[in-house]
Amino acid sequence: MSSTLKLSQRETTFNQEVVTRFELYNSLFQTLPFYQVKDTGILLPFFSSHCEKGTAARLSPTEIIESFFEKYVPGIDHQEQINRMFRFIQYIERQVVLFDAIEDSSFNKIGRTDDSGSLQSLLQQASQSDKVRDEISKKLETFSLRLVLTAHPTQFYPGTVLGIMTDLIDALKTNDLNNIDVLLQQLGKTPFFNKTSPTPVDEASSLVWFLENTFYHAVSAIQAKLEDEFDIDGSHEHQILELGFWPGGDRDGNPNVTTETTASVAIFLRQIIFRCYYRDFRTLKRRITFRGIEKTMARLEKLLYQNAFNSAQNPKDLQSELLSLLGSVKQTLITDHGSLFVNIVDGLIQKVRLFGCYFATLDIRQDSRILRDVFQYGIQQSQIKSGLKAGYEALSEEDKLKAIPFNEADFHCPDDEDDMTKDTLNTIRLMKQIQYSNGEKACQRFIISNCQRSSDILQLINLFLWSGWRREDLSVDFMPLFETVNDLSHAAEVMESLYTNPFYKEHLQRRGNRQTIMLGFSDSTKDGGYLMANWSIYRAKVELTAIARKHGIDLAFFDGRGGPPARGGGKTHRFYASMGNEIVNEHIQLTIQGQTVSSQYGSVETARFNIEQLINAGIVSSLNPNENDVLNKKSKTLISEMADESHQLFIALRQHPLFVEYLEKYSPLKLLSKINISSRPTKRNADAQLKLEDLRAISFVTSWSQLKQNIPGFYGVGTALKKMQDEGKWDEVKQLYLTSGFFKTMLDNCSMSMSKSDFRVTAYLEHDKRFAEFWKQLKDEFDLTKTMLLELTGSEVLMEEYPVERRSIAIRERIVLPLVIVQHYALQCLNNNVHPDLNDVYNKLVIRTVYGIVNAGRNLA
Repeated sequence: MSSTLKLSQRETTFNQEVVTRFELYNSLFQTLPFYQVKDTGILLPFFSSHCEKGTAARLSPTEIIESFFEKYVPGIDHQEQINRMFRFIQYIERQVVLFDAIEDSSFNKIGRTDDSGSLQSLLQQASQSDKVRDEISKKLETFSLRLVLTAHPTQFYPGTVLGIMTDLIDALKTNDLNNIDVLLQQLGKTPFFNKTSPTPVDEASSLVWFLENTFYHAVSAIQAKLEDEFDIDGSHEHQILELGFWPGGDRDGNPNVTTETTASVAIFLRQIIFRCYYRDFRTLKRRITFRGIEKTMARLEKLLYQNAFNSAQNPKDLQSELLSLLGSVKQTLITDHGSLFVNIVDGLIQKVRLFGCYFATLDIRQDSRILRDVFQYGIQQSQIKSGLKAGYEALSEEDKLKAIPFNEADFHCPDDEDDMTKDTLNTIRLMKQIQYSNGEKACQRFIISNCQRSSDILQLINLFLWSGWRREDLSVDFMPLFETVNDLSHAAEVMESLYTNPFYKEHLQRRGNRQTIMLGFSDSTKDGGYLMANWSIYRAKVELTAIARKHGIDLAFFDGRGGPPARGGGKTHRFYASMGNEIVNEHIQLTIQGQTVSSQYGSVETARFNIEQLINAGIVSSLNPNENDVLNKKSKTLISEMADESHQLFIALRQHPLFVEYLEKYSPLKLLSKINISSRPTKRNADAQLKLEDLRAISFVTSWSQLKQNIPGFYGVGTALKKMQDEGKWDEVKQLYLTSGFFKTMLDNCSMSMSKSDFRVTAYLEHDKRFAEFWKQLKDEFDLTKTMLLELTGSEVLMEEYPVERRSIAIRERIVLPLVIVQHYALQCLNNNVHPDLNDVYNKLVIRTVYGIVNAGRNLA
């Protein structure tokens, strides 16, 4: 069967299962009588159509909005016009949820776009011969996948809405009209946003919903499948699948995360996993009603119940006791009851091994600049007796490494010390307490963001030694996070300095000679542009791999990947599948954040599929490496030249005098801090005037996506490709696109970013006295990039190779176009000072539109 036929069948299925059903249920949805939205559903199709026509005619948002009310609702005053717009927003937000639910309910029919990247394809390979099965089994003994949920503020759906979505997906699978009708009514009356900003604990609670409702079931099901099909010992210490968690532990730039927060989240994670166990145990208890197991079952129930619903102190080796009790039950079933219901016991044993008493490892993260200040504070404390002099900070890096004493102390930070110092030192102590109560894996990773030198890590280690930890028992992994283009270029040098440091070398040996290094896509993109960010990280990985192999280090890369391609997202499994043998790929670790959480891991089915693809990518790229994934010297030079050209153009754009002003005036940037979805400030220096370097990458990328321009996802790519063409290297670039998985994935993700852009929305700026030239500069690069990508790929439209994904994006963009127009209308009113007395209302209009636009984009922020 040809690939063309396969694609046409998928498109037909998508049209039947998603497009047609959305039109049907949307028409039902628009007739439902919601509070204060009477007749809005009838008017909305006219409003959507009017926005489409106005945008196509390059009218300004103000012209589109005013002409709509003049034509369809004449005679109402401006205040009522605003009320109508708020009602439209309410409807459109829920239309997005409806489309999400319909698409997810059809996942098994249209979602498996690439079965070659699923667990099923691994099983097919294994069935070919015992040798292949043994090779995969052996690889699984060392391979690991860690997914880390982060607290980045773009997971807009509250738990109540996620619950409705889950039930709606189930009802849609069977076309249960009565249930769908009731759930749509519930959806219409359920709030979509918070009236106050969430605390870090609230954020943790929101993301724990996914741990409890999707990851708990998906991860254990995949583990069971792997153990059934391959020669894997589930009781072995090595874990294939691991979960990580940042809310409550990530304090980088978030003053609202405190030691108390971290402690609360650790307790919460423990309670939730025990509630999951307790629910499973109730099923077990209904089946195991035999004599001879009563005492063991009673002890199990007591332990699970106490830990699920009480926060009392618990024994250190509780996981071992649970496994011992379950093992005893299993043995009795085998010996005395013909192995009846052993499979249910095995399921719970497997989950306790996977999730322990902690569910997901709570990572701690802090900025190196804060940690340096705390180290300086420690030097000055007489109780520590560090032997370091006041001039330590002025020493060269080489002299600092020689001077760090690695002496032990039991220093307690006074209560009257400044908050940052106190939090850092108290959190270091708390990590030991969490390990005692929840298990070592519960909190064993400390990430140093903005890491620039070896001393950043070694000084932090000494802070641990000064806080009651002993070097022989330092059960913590210290992980540098290299983020900027400059820091990435020096990463290998920093790590070699660490690997050759006697103390650190000894510490690594105690930790199994395993080093994890985090690499940040978001800040490198903001810093250097799309091509340079991707290339800088690729080069850094090659260099870091070589250094690790030289020193016999088992290296793991932890990728800080956001939702959109501009922050490392996109077709993630293809990225990992394209790693050549110059880059270690035995351990895949990545952050799951923003709308990627609900779009890729919102249901057990989608979570299983996406996790399986990542496992497959890691295994296959190792067992069956594609020789084209190892870039030769010529290819590296070619990509490097393109990255440099792109970088220069992006830096020139960043330095444009209108750059920040443009973002502030025509995007919601200044208002993002008022969106009550995050405990984290939108910029690191909250009190200062906005500077680009202080702006968080997530706010930066989100602002461009709201503008429908997605600059961080493509700017400079077109110019770089055109330069190669002008220099006679076009055939080489074409060949590289056809043969290199890395290069192809990078450009395909760029095309995805551009598919979610629409410069028609801001076309009115072409005639603006102040910003016309700047807007045209952005538009010209977009047009050039589109032209070059189409020529490179031999396509007529962007994403031609992925027609279903392209159609899905187009429908979503069409649904939220009215939100985009309303947002830009409100911004125009604010910029032009139309009704100063209504500025607060216009601000609210802008803020309310952000939710739906990001939700529809699924990976825009």
